[in-house]
Amino acid sequence: MNVPATREDLMIVNMGPHHPSMHGVLRLIVTLDGEDVIDCEPILGYLHRGMEKIAENRTIIQYLPYVTRWDYLATMFTEAITVNAPEQLGNIQVPKRASYIRVIMLELSRIASHLLWLGPFMADIGAQTPFFYIFRERELVYDLFEAATGMRMMHNYFRIGGVAADLPYGWIDKCLDFCDYFLTGVSEYQKLITRNPIFLERVEGVGIIGVEEAINWGLSGPMLRASGIQWDLRKVDRYECYDEFDWEVQWQKEGDSLSRYLVRIGEMVESIKIIQQALEGIPGGPYENLEIRCFDRVRNPELNDFDYRFISKKPSPTFELSKQELYVRVEAPKGELGVFLIGDQNVFPWRWKIRPPGFINLQILPQLVKRMKLADIMTILEVQDINSFSRLEYLKEVYGMIWVLVPILTPVLGITIGVLAIVWLEREISAGIQQRIGPEYAGPLGILQALADGTKLLFKENLLPSRGDTRLFSIGPSIAVISILLSYLIIPFGSNLVLSDLNIGVFLWIAISSIAPIGLLMSGYGSNNKYSFLGGLRAAAQSISYEIPLTLCVLSISLRAIR
Repeated sequence: MNVPATREDLMIVNMGPHHPSMHGVLRLIVTLDGEDVIDCEPILGYLHRGMEKIAENRTIIQYLPYVTRWDYLATMFTEAITVNAPEQLGNIQVPKRASYIRVIMLELSRIASHLLWLGPFMADIGAQTPFFYIFRERELVYDLFEAATGMRMMHNYFRIGGVAADLPYGWIDKCLDFCDYFLTGVSEYQKLITRNPIFLERVEGVGIIGVEEAINWGLSGPMLRASGIQWDLRKVDRYECYDEFDWEVQWQKEGDSLSRYLVRIGEMVESIKIIQQALEGIPGGPYENLEIRCFDRVRNPELNDFDYRFISKKPSPTFELSKQELYVRVEAPKGELGVFLIGDQNVFPWRWKIRPPGFINLQILPQLVKRMKLADIMTILEVQDINSFSRLEYLKEVYGMIWVLVPILTPVLGITIGVLAIVWLEREISAGIQQRIGPEYAGPLGILQALADGTKLLFKENLLPSRGDTRLFSIGPSIAVISILLSYLIIPFGSNLVLSDLNIGVFLWIAISSIAPIGLLMSGYGSNNKYSFLGGLRAAAQSISYEIPLTLCVLSISLRAIR
């Protein structure tokens, strides 16, 4: 009798970088004693875009389209910090209307980011329903973004001294309607999630962070405020025009995963309050400080300069960054997003250092998961809201395209495989008739021969007759193929892909399949060659004489089998 041996040593497992719950390419090396976590080592660096060095070799205007890739879920904040840095460096004033528009866009982006945090967080701990709810409201936010900026995700909307364009007509009313609707959605989330006993078991008392720990680890955003510290850069730094609105900093004192959830839910409600006040009190005036186009600008090239003589276009407006340094920060959805900028009296920054909030907040993860269960890792990691690089957005777009393409690709793939199989079978039968060894085989055991034949068939030179009717000659084969495709469409199938009642479908199939000989005759006639025309007649006669009766025999057998 074999007795299974019990292993007493520790187990080291990998979570990521392609784990379904890893938002982005984050790898965790977890040391386990059964289900208990002994140690956890996060490893980064699987996705490095070189954004800082790109910034140091571009002007600010040229760099703006890049910054939305820092965090696909909070794109407005990356644009805001990019323009705020040179604005403070050059003491550039932003018009009041532009500042209000910026606040509206920032808070809408905060809501969108929190929504895409909430759905995957609930899905990873076992609740699937909120995952579908959050996309309902998030699409409405993206509709507003698309109406104002022209893009749903990569907006490129902020500019030095303002924004790229004013709000379109009717946009404010649509945004106010969204605010009223979203408040009912938040209450729906709270009824569904907040007092759910299973949810409370998973998050309450899990991943507790004390006040001193939060400060010593340099945490920010909801991670910091959930530990009892009322620190929000919108109140502290008073950037843009946040001090003109009535809103409260959301905070909790327990420091666990439930507190971080409650902070983010409360922040979405406060964002709606800010947006409503901004929409109702938005002033008139310009949306961009046009005077800054004359400040510290590189001189315009003359008509005989290189740019006009050889490039034939004006370069983008550039601004020289004064020789000084500063650190700029904003309150992003995940925490403090900052940029350390050093100017060198040049159009390019001498140094551009990014302070990402998710990277800093991730430092405390090994300490939080020690002595916890394996299942608690995803709860703690999700509540931290690590920068996801829009994995879910990407999957959503990909899955959406897949579901659109499946009905199209399925018949195409089926026809392609059928053609390859028929080509291979035809070669084998021809070789047998001629009493010779079959065709040369490609690949092991000839499994790639059909693919080679099909590739050769696709890339064969298209020979068109010089004296023939090119259009008629080209349309003929298409008509022949289309008739075959249409004949597949009218054959009904049951739920188990078994031929069902054909009746009238048989006659319809005969009518459609009779189109194929017409295409063959068109090709032969369009070639303006009697031999080609005779070949077309022969192919049409073969189709009428053999293929159609053969198909009728198959259909009759199928009908007999159904009965």
